[in-house]
Amino acid sequence: MIVRRPAAERGHSDLGWLDSRHTFSFADYYDPRYMGFRALRVINEDRVKPGYGFGTHPHRDMEIISYVLDGALAHKDSMGTGSVIRPGDVQRMSAGTGVLHSEMNPSTEEPVHFLQIWLMPDERGITPSYEEKRFDAAEKRGRLRLLAARDARDGAVAIHQDVDLYAGLFKTGEGATVDLRPGRHAWLQIAQGAITLNGQPLGQGDGAAVSEEASLAFTATADSEIILFDLA
Repeated sequence: MIVRRPAAERGHSDLGWLDSRHTFSFADYYDPRYMGFRALRVINEDRVKPGYGFGTHPHRDMEIISYVLDGALAHKDSMGTGSVIRPGDVQRMSAGTGVLHSEMNPSTEEPVHFLQIWLMPDERGITPSYEEKRFDAAEKRGRLRLLAARDARDGAVAIHQDVDLYAGLFKTGEGATVDLRPGRHAWLQIAQGAITLNGQPLGQGDGAAVSEEASLAFTATADSEIILFDLA
């Protein structure tokens, strides 16, 4: 079963400096039908104007992944970590017992466009931690590259949940087939472009919840960037 989550039906907030689209209920946007999917709690597609961002604020007991599509994002936290991530970088912060952090657009000219992803951890009260890795476009070209996993295999960042997170860059006409193990579920997010998934069209910003499917076959109908979650 594949259930499409249309981009146009997502929650939306526009604060002037921030334009945000919420796949699942978040902040002032609440829809009881969309409270997350399995361990996946948040997918926010954010666009932040130059020089603006999210000031220092707290989190706890959440796995937070930032994935930049265009521009740059500056991160600082109470663990002493500070970095600027760009397309190709994957940033994971495990909030655990509590952490303060900020995310700002360091540019004075260019906006930043990124996805912020929250996963509910499989254990509460862990020690906060941070990890960042770069995955060049060549690693994702024409295939799905593992970015995050509980066992950190294949050079992925480690997350505290039974979720495998992949991303791929596909030119028009390219595609892939993914086999799902029995009892597994998937969420597919179209970060950029458009595809067909098991014959069903999905456009930019669309998501799809997948259950009780043995395999997923997709083909890009435009140059695309695909995010795939393999979930327990």
